[in-house]
Amino acid sequence: MERSLNSLSVAAMLASVHYGIGFILGTGEKAYAFGAAGSLYAVSCGLGLIALACLAPFYWQKREPLWTLLGDQYGKRVRGPVMFLSWAWMTGVVASQLLGGAFIISSLRFSPTPVMFLLAVAVMLISLLPVDRAALLFQVLIVSSSLALIYALTQVGSLERYLQSVLDFAPALSGVGVGEVIGISLATVLITVLGMDFHQFVVRAQDRKVAQRGCLLAGAVLLLLAFLPSSVVVGASEQGIIPAGIDGKQTIPAVLLWIGEQTNQVVGLVLVLSLLIAALGSGAGVLRIMNRTLLDALVLTESPRRNRAIAVGNTALIQLVALSGQVLINLIVSFYTIYAAGVLLPLVLYVWEDRGKGKSPPISVYFALILGGGIAIILLILSRFVDRPMLFGSNELTILVLGVLSSVFGLFLGRLLGADKENKPQDDNPETCTRIESML
Repeated sequence: MERSLNSLSVAAMLASVHYGIGFILGTGEKAYAFGAAGSLYAVSCGLGLIALACLAPFYWQKREPLWTLLGDQYGKRVRGPVMFLSWAWMTGVVASQLLGGAFIISSLRFSPTPVMFLLAVAVMLISLLPVDRAALLFQVLIVSSSLALIYALTQVGSLERYLQSVLDFAPALSGVGVGEVIGISLATVLITVLGMDFHQFVVRAQDRKVAQRGCLLAGAVLLLLAFLPSSVVVGASEQGIIPAGIDGKQTIPAVLLWIGEQTNQVVGLVLVLSLLIAALGSGAGVLRIMNRTLLDALVLTESPRRNRAIAVGNTALIQLVALSGQVLINLIVSFYTIYAAGVLLPLVLYVWEDRGKGKSPPISVYFALILGGGIAIILLILSRFVDRPMLFGSNELTILVLGVLSSVFGLFLGRLLGADKENKPQDDNPETCTRIESML
C-alpha cells in the first residue's frame, strides 16, 4: 500500500466520507424541526474526525483493517463477525441515500415511494459496474450543491444568519432532548473512530503526524460546514421561502428550486438533480463495499453470478429499511450503533493488550463481540415497531448503551465459563465454543 497522501489529501478524503446527502439533507430536515440544533449530527461528524486524530498513529502503524487486527489477535472466529457488523451498519447509510434521493425527486412533485424502488434498482446496477472513477464526479456534484447553498445563504440572511446559527446552536439543543443529543453525538463520534471508511485513508498518510494533521483539518472543515444547511433552512423559513407543510427532507431541494425561480428554472432543476446523482453515486459506492464485505465475511469466492445475487439481496434489504421513512439522521445513526456496540470493547481490549497491560481470553472477546452486536441488532429491529423511544429518550442511545453492556457481559461470561484457559485462538477448542453458542 502506497503511503503518499499529504495532510490536505487525507483531510479531503476523510471529510468527503461524512459530507454527503445525510449531512446536507439530514441537517436541513433536523433544522426545519429544531432550528440551529439541527446541526448536531454535522457537528458530531467534525468532532469525530478530531477524535480520530487520537487513534491515527495507532491505525497508521498497524495498517490492517480492524477485522484483520482482531482476527489475528483473537482467532479466526472474530474476523467474520466484525466484517458482518461493518456490512450491517452500511445498510443504514445506503438506505438513507435512497430515502433522501426519493424526497429530492418528490420535490419535483413525484410520489417518493415508487421513485424509491427505481432508485434502488439504479443503485444496484451502478454498484455492479466498474465506475470507481465516477466517484470524483459525484464529489464535484456535492461541492456544487454546497456552493449553491452558500449562494442561497447570501439570499436569506448572509453571514449574519450563519453566525447566529453558531451562537444559537448550544442553547437550541435543549429543545432536542438529552437522550437524543447524547445518542446521536456519541454514536457518530464512535463510528468515525472505529469505521473502516475513515481508517483506510489514515493509513495512506505519509507519516503519523501527517495522518493526525489530516484528521484535525478534516474535522475543522466539517465544523465550518456544519452550520451551512441549518443556516439556509432557518433563514429560508423566516422569509417564507419554504412551502408550508413540506416534509423536512425536502427543505434543501426546495431552497435550490427557489434559487432557480430567482434566476432560471433550469438552474434550480440542475442543482436538484446534482444532489440526486450524488446520492446515487454515494449509495452505489457504499453498496459495492457492502457486496465485497459480505462475500469476504461468508468466505465466498467472487463470480459474476454470485456478485449479482449478493447485490440483489443487499438491495432488497436496503429497500425495506428505506421504506421505514424515518428521519434521515436517526436512520443513519441507529445503524452506527450496531457496529459501535459490537466492536468498541474488543478494540479497547486490543489496544490495552498492545500496550502490554494484560491479555484477554480470545473466547471472551468473541462473545463480547457476538453479544454486543447481536443485542444491538435485535434492539434496532424492535425499535422499528415502537412509536416512542424505548429508553433514555432515544432509541440510538438505548441500542448503544444496552449493546455495550451486553458486550461487557459477554466478556465476563467467557471468562466465567473457563473457556480457552490456555489463552489460544478459539479455533483450538471448537467443541467448547459450539457448546456455549448453543446455550446462548
